[in-house]
Amino acid sequence: MMLTRLVRPRLAQFCGLTTTKLAQKDYSSFVGKDFATLKDFDSNEIQQFLWTANDLKTRIKKDGELFQPLRGKSIGLIFQKRSTRTRVSTETGMGLLGGQSVFLGASDVHIGVGEDLHDSAKVLSSMFDVLLARVFGHDIIETLAASSSVPVINGLSDTYHPLQILADLLTLQEHFGQLKGLKLSWVGDGNNITHSLMIACAKLGMEMRIATPKDFEPNEDVIKYCDKVASKTGSVLHYTNDPKEAVDQANVIITDTWVSMGQEEEKEMRLKLFADYVVNDELVKGAASDWVFMHCLPRYKFEVTDSVFHSKNSIVFPEAENRKWTVMAVMLHLLQDYHPVYPKPKFGF
Repeated sequence: MMLTRLVRPRLAQFCGLTTTKLAQKDYSSFVGKDFATLKDFDSNEIQQFLWTANDLKTRIKKDGELFQPLRGKSIGLIFQKRSTRTRVSTETGMGLLGGQSVFLGASDVHIGVGEDLHDSAKVLSSMFDVLLARVFGHDIIETLAASSSVPVINGLSDTYHPLQILADLLTLQEHFGQLKGLKLSWVGDGNNITHSLMIACAKLGMEMRIATPKDFEPNEDVIKYCDKVASKTGSVLHYTNDPKEAVDQANVIITDTWVSMGQEEEKEMRLKLFADYVVNDELVKGAASDWVFMHCLPRYKFEVTDSVFHSKNSIVFPEAENRKWTVMAVMLHLLQDYHPVYPKPKFGF
């Protein structure tokens, strides 16, 4: 009886009550495509990933449905860099969808050492249906994608972190009810998270203000790309070295670690240069009344005070959970076409 209760409303939707009235342009096929950077997807396609993530979260978490379209499929997880959220979200997510994961750490796969990276990509892609790589240089992602016969997902590179941004956007859509009209403020280092968030905001026509110390601004090529896109979408991207200017009337305040993996030798220098970029009670006074705080984790107290991190305005833990639902959406779309069952969320665009 439980199965009947869950399935019949969805059959009704597919018979014409809801989803068939949606324009065909709402759906794109991503089968076989790589997920390396959000540059490769337009506004509607980014929204499609978010729609599917929301759909899967509702079906599996809220409704308790057993939905395993990826039975018999497998993903290889190549990790040059350690991780908590990326590994756990991908492994549990693939498991929920019926597939299996194999973790390959730095001691298991020697990227570019002992075996040519092109050769590794060919071997691994002959054994897996999809690969996810969390690496240092973005060129590794590009090489894997060029040599692999299966889709490659960027689990993080020094230049981009597109999976994190999908989770951020899903969290904001859940919290505010839509994305249109939100003002996002970035305070901290101009890093891979900044780059991917800039691309998403530019594509979606959102406003983002980026405050970084001098000489720690986002990559110039990324700025040029985003400014070009923004000129067509109406997005507002503003760059400053003043965190108060960036936070002024912002709905969303976002930061990240000041010292990423591979930058440990710069820690003391960075802590001094970033001293005025701590997200604290004084800084958030300038934000909009409905402000929220986000951080991709792990968090250190020199980046954001306890009073902000643990406040009612903090949505860092829903943000972390949504890493699972968004990577599930990406894996599913790269392996098969999927039309969400539930209606498209109101993004407002």
